[in-house]
Amino acid sequence: MKIKIKPYLKKIYQSNFVISIISFLIYAYSQFVYKTTKWQIINREKLINLWENGQTFILVGWHGRALMYSAFRDYRFPLNALVSLHKDGRIIAGVLERYGLGTIGGSSNKNAKAAALNLMNSLKENTAVCIIPDGPRGPRMHMTESPIYYAHKTGIPIIGITYSVKKCKIAEKSWDKMMIPYPFNEGICHFSEPIYIPKNASEADLEKYRLQIEEMLNKQSIDADTAMGITPVLPGDECKKKRDKGKK
Repeated sequence: MKIKIKPYLKKIYQSNFVISIISFLIYAYSQFVYKTTKWQIINREKLINLWENGQTFILVGWHGRALMYSAFRDYRFPLNALVSLHKDGRIIAGVLERYGLGTIGGSSNKNAKAAALNLMNSLKENTAVCIIPDGPRGPRMHMTESPIYYAHKTGIPIIGITYSVKKCKIAEKSWDKMMIPYPFNEGICHFSEPIYIPKNASEADLEKYRLQIEEMLNKQSIDADTAMGITPVLPGDECKKKRDKGKK
């Protein structure tokens, strides 16, 4: 009788014990990279000034750079991150919780209403939130409407984050081209100026803001890669392909 091993391996990989181990290893590696890298951090005082003045913000950054975002946080202040509910999301949640961040489970596909409610409650309680606006499936480096919606409804600003390093591995076969920095490195982390969306903004205005923030994040990412002397990771062209297909 032939025994199928793959289903058993999948079950083991999805177990809470294994997910906890993977989360710990990712957390430990990102901490090691952060502490052994000489960082130039630009504009982090913008976040701290908001926090110290009793205000909050919506932090956004691309999926492909998500490995190190938590390492740049200020531990004096609370922050909740939106994570998906699938297996990879549970691993990410484990990493974030080790960094002391709160997590909100949900995505545009699953638990969307509950996630939206929890995000709004977090902002109303003056707790910052982090959203990866091209996750969980892409297209790479293209902004969804989600952060724009919350900023428009609440009047809370959006702040972008990106980083790059001199020595890293780019996962070329992954949709997000994940950047995996090496230890003993040099790096740059860039926070944007706060971007406010007026409550009287029209639908056309909201689309302009969406494109503005998308272009800003992409420019900062490309500029950071260039400054570190590596080939810039560029946005995926899936959106363009869909638009071109729709015109036929």
